[in-house]
Amino acid sequence: MFKINEVAKLVGVSVRTLHHYDEIDLFKPTEISEARYRFYSEEDLVRLQQILFFRELGFTLKEIKKIVQSPTFDQKEALQLQKKMLLEKREQVDNMLETVDKTIRELEGEIKMTQEERFFGFSKEWRKYEEEAKERWGEEVVDESHAKLEKLTINEQKDLANDWDIIFKKLGKLQEKGPEDEAVQLVIKEWYEFLNNNFGTYSLEAFEGLGQLYIMDERFTKNIDKYGNGVAQLMSEAMRVFASNNEEG
Repeated sequence: MFKINEVAKLVGVSVRTLHHYDEIDLFKPTEISEARYRFYSEEDLVRLQQILFFRELGFTLKEIKKIVQSPTFDQKEALQLQKKMLLEKREQVDNMLETVDKTIRELEGEIKMTQEERFFGFSKEWRKYEEEAKERWGEEVVDESHAKLEKLTINEQKDLANDWDIIFKKLGKLQEKGPEDEAVQLVIKEWYEFLNNNFGTYSLEAFEGLGQLYIMDERFTKNIDKYGNGVAQLMSEAMRVFASNNEEG
């Protein structure tokens, strides 16, 4: 049997995440002691592996819960599906690497690329998601933000910018940590509250979608990464974790 802190360390997720999985009836321990300590069996870890595979492939917790709790759920079939999806993902990455190599060769004057070659490997589904995210959370949020900012005095805008800067500097100092790290999640919670207090009402879904824009839109990425290379990626992943940890079961 494994204690909850042992499982968290083994898997690389926070204890808080495991607590949340328990609360929404997604992943529960085999045994809870009289002192309320959680203990997990090897079978539990196999189930957790399934959950994390689906999570890495972009499934929401609600979707995963529906899948793994289905009476027709079959572990082997699930692994075969996950393998297929991972192979497709690897193929796309390999194709994009090929496009990057060709683009470098073109810049060096070795070859001339066709327009088809230039965009070979880019996922059309990903581009569709990007456009949807911008439509749902990007431009509307920006417009609302500008409207609110225009109502602030110069000093209020300076104070707001200073508070914004402090949050991003905190994340810059945490860029070596993972998105589920407790210190990172505390700052992301601070960012979530900052946005809701100053720029409108953000649902958890909208917050996660905004995080996607941080890595999909180079304007966001460039500005955020001024606080440290990779901060935009950390924020995006941490915002997804935050939304997942706080969503209703």
